[in-house]
Amino acid sequence: MAQNADYDKAFEFRIKGVSDSAFFYFNQAKELFSQYGDSFGVGKCLLNMAIISTEKGDYFGAQELSLSAQQYFRTDSLAQHVFIRSNFNNLGIATYLLEDYSHALEFYDQALRYAENDQDIYICLNNKAKVYDELGEYSKALDLYQQVLKGDSTGGREYARTLSNIAMTRWKSEPKYNPVNELMKALNIRLKEKDLWGLNASYSHLSKYFTQTEPQKAYDYTKKMLDVATRLSSGDDRLQALGRLISLAPPNHEKKYFVSYQRLQDSLQSTRSRARNQFALIRYQSERMRAEKIELQRENDNKSYQLIILAAGIMGVIISAYFYIHRRRRRINLEAERRIQEGELKTSKRVHDVVANGLYRIMSEMENSNSIDQENLISRIDDLYEKSRDISYVSTGNDRPAFTQVVTNLFGAFSSPELKLAVIGNEPETWQGISETVEDELEVIFQEIMVNMDKHSGADKVVLRFERKQEGLEISYRDNGKGIPEGTPQKNGLRNTGNRIESMKGTITFGPGPENKGLNILIRIPLY
Repeated sequence: MAQNADYDKAFEFRIKGVSDSAFFYFNQAKELFSQYGDSFGVGKCLLNMAIISTEKGDYFGAQELSLSAQQYFRTDSLAQHVFIRSNFNNLGIATYLLEDYSHALEFYDQALRYAENDQDIYICLNNKAKVYDELGEYSKALDLYQQVLKGDSTGGREYARTLSNIAMTRWKSEPKYNPVNELMKALNIRLKEKDLWGLNASYSHLSKYFTQTEPQKAYDYTKKMLDVATRLSSGDDRLQALGRLISLAPPNHEKKYFVSYQRLQDSLQSTRSRARNQFALIRYQSERMRAEKIELQRENDNKSYQLIILAAGIMGVIISAYFYIHRRRRRINLEAERRIQEGELKTSKRVHDVVANGLYRIMSEMENSNSIDQENLISRIDDLYEKSRDISYVSTGNDRPAFTQVVTNLFGAFSSPELKLAVIGNEPETWQGISETVEDELEVIFQEIMVNMDKHSGADKVVLRFERKQEGLEISYRDNGKGIPEGTPQKNGLRNTGNRIESMKGTITFGPGPENKGLNILIRIPLY
């Protein structure tokens, strides 16, 4: 590999934990390796940029970078196998976190093909087992965990991790099974090893197990999890612990955890948005500089030819735009006529749900945001416009984001300094196995409830809880606003919400909060 000072500097920042600077210098080093014709160096830079993106929550960016890196590695070079395995493993992690489990398994299988030692093999097998656990295929997960456990005779950190995972997976598959002995054994190993990340996982597992049977123990273990997560500066784990503490804490402590949860949630969202935007800007600026350099060279080679191409391109764009606008206007007119002729009530309901509430949601985000991302705003409005033209549009396939992200974005649009909003239970396992149709219906229902809250309630505190129970999904909404006065007729929005829930064979009840203040809404939807 060619000498590259930027590559060395990038690793210095990586070791120090300064991710943004490391990402910048890896990108700089990539350009220099490209000039040298060093494909291996380019691939290593892209791999490191992909891993940083995964760590910072930019999972789509991580996928793109890892897929780009793969073409620069040589599968016939044994020296490069460690990097190929690491790249496929990173692809598996990013894809798993996007809840695309089938492709995550494929990437982990590819990583296994290039694993050259037991430790690498066990890492890949453990990651595959986590995917099967998320899919509810517990027997497959347990088989893989047992392979890892048998291969580790050291009784150290990896042994403790596998033992703890086996105990929790077995408990999920056999609800009457008591995993405490294995969980405590893993916890003691981690205490001895001073394995903070392992302790964080142990306290989380113990908290989750005792939540239903011994709430006080669950509360104590969750507090320990919060302490360790704080020492690790792990925002996601702190947020998870605070969310549980809101439910488990005594009434006089609930407010403290609620305020901490809200502040941390806002901080994490802002930090991740800045990181994603910063990484994208670094790559954009790099590509723009490269494009400008190529453009300058072409101008120097043949300016007159370039002008002809440019003029032809502009003319082509104008002609294409004319025919596109003409076809679009004709299509809009035909669709408008068809909608008028059909006159279906369903269309009217969808217009209210998708367009009116969608526009209100955009307005709320603009009102509550300190800065406006103009490009994102234009994209959102254009998307809303497309939905208004074809109101039957439903997002499917690879363009569907994870529903946890949909829920986070939706409620985040209504969050502001004047409104304390806590969302509890928005975790991947909550939405596991829920169909796309139900997800779409729930998104519209949540949006309708939040729009009505923002317009009419005057609340400054809102708590939403999502919980999977044996009989299905339970959604609880609570605010401290004006409530709904007796005798108030339901308008179209709430009436449509009730119809949607009824179509899913669910129920919705409205009631006052404690001391007849605020509003409580309870929604139950069967899932089986």
